[in-house]
Amino acid sequence: MRRKNHTETTVSRQTRTAPQAASARALIAPASRQAEASGEPPHGPRARMRKILLDAAQQLMGQGITPSVAELAEHAQVSRATAYRYFPSQSALIAAVVDESLGPILAWDSDADDAGARVDELLRFAYPRLEAHEAPLRAAIQVSLEQHAEASAGRAGNEPRLVRGHRVDILKRAIAPLAGALTPAQQERVAQALSLVYGTEVFLVLKDIWRLELPEVTEVARWTAQAIIRQALADAEASTPGKKDKPTKGGKNSDKRGG
Repeated sequence: MRRKNHTETTVSRQTRTAPQAASARALIAPASRQAEASGEPPHGPRARMRKILLDAAQQLMGQGITPSVAELAEHAQVSRATAYRYFPSQSALIAAVVDESLGPILAWDSDADDAGARVDELLRFAYPRLEAHEAPLRAAIQVSLEQHAEASAGRAGNEPRLVRGHRVDILKRAIAPLAGALTPAQQERVAQALSLVYGTEVFLVLKDIWRLELPEVTEVARWTAQAIIRQALADAEASTPGKKDKPTKGGKNSDKRGG
């Protein structure tokens, strides 16, 4: 039987009324993909300890520090064994912080039946949260680049590679209405092109180099996204005989960026 960490023991002894318990659950971070895969319950002492560790990691990242699991343990004032039980590697830690940072974006969906409107809605919804959690998202980019450089130099160690790819699923959901107008290969290209204007990497260019603020960053991304969709629809129509004068599904409003 493992010895409980002091924080876990203290929390587990607290008793709450039903409203208090519901309020406490609202503060608990959503389980990451790793937590879900392990079957870890979404609430309870383990979930609360996990949130303590994730909050500590975000504090460090907000200071420009991308912590190892050992550094996280020291900052959170827990044993290394405790930290490693939740995050067996730095990659697992970063992935969990990214999952929590993205939060509602991962569950985003739209009822709009027009791809241009859906993508525009996604960008306006997502970019404020991406900026609010910019530090951990930049940390994920940093770790990914470092791991790629080490692998290219033949120095890859035992650390698991950080897997990134939320935007693939999100963008495919956003452009779903294009299925009636584009081939699967054409839809794939649109999603790939939109990947260049949706994500934290956009901040590296538009904020760091062009010194734009969030509203301007969002506007440039929205404008570029609509241009991508218009071009894809135009290419598809031009390559399909007999469809030049027919309305195109999935992009009837794609020349409008919305307010």
